[in-house]
Amino acid sequence: MATLKEKKLEVLALIEELNPDNKNFTDDPDISAKMNYVINQVQYELARFKKIPRYVEMAVSEGDLIKLEDIEKVCGNEVYQLDTVRGVARELKAQHTVIKVLESGTAEIECFVYPEKITDKTSDSYEFELSPDVLEILPYGVAGILLKSDESMQYGRMYSEEFERRLQRLDSRYGMPSIEISGGVDI
Repeated sequence: MATLKEKKLEVLALIEELNPDNKNFTDDPDISAKMNYVINQVQYELARFKKIPRYVEMAVSEGDLIKLEDIEKVCGNEVYQLDTVRGVARELKAQHTVIKVLESGTAEIECFVYPEKITDKTSDSYEFELSPDVLEILPYGVAGILLKSDESMQYGRMYSEEFERRLQRLDSRYGMPSIEISGGVDI
């Protein structure tokens, strides 16, 4: 998986601000101060497009109300959206943010999560949870935001447009649905 350091280096090389001899990899203090926050902002946007799937199992009792926060405690990430719940009879409530359990057993929950948040305290060894195809376009989104205020050269706009173009071509699926027929078919 790609690390935060690798993505910082890619962004800085892309915008021609890379100085590998500097501990922050750039001589520009403004870019250095914004880098982690902007990378986090773009990775969250990308995680809403090509969602990060998680599967958890939870022992539940009849009458339990499972909120997204309860699932987060099990999977370790902030839950973005429920996908499917199997294993026990249940009803989804409050716009699919609460699971009302109708029988005891094991709930099999598939959901989508946000990646671990990147802050100014995040180590450069942080490993992204996004898929490799998504990580390839992340530098363009970061470059577009970092250079947004540079009106004279319009580099921010150019990188933002390239980010949007690549985002439109991105396949949001992880797998293709399939159908298996066993025992033959009479036509």
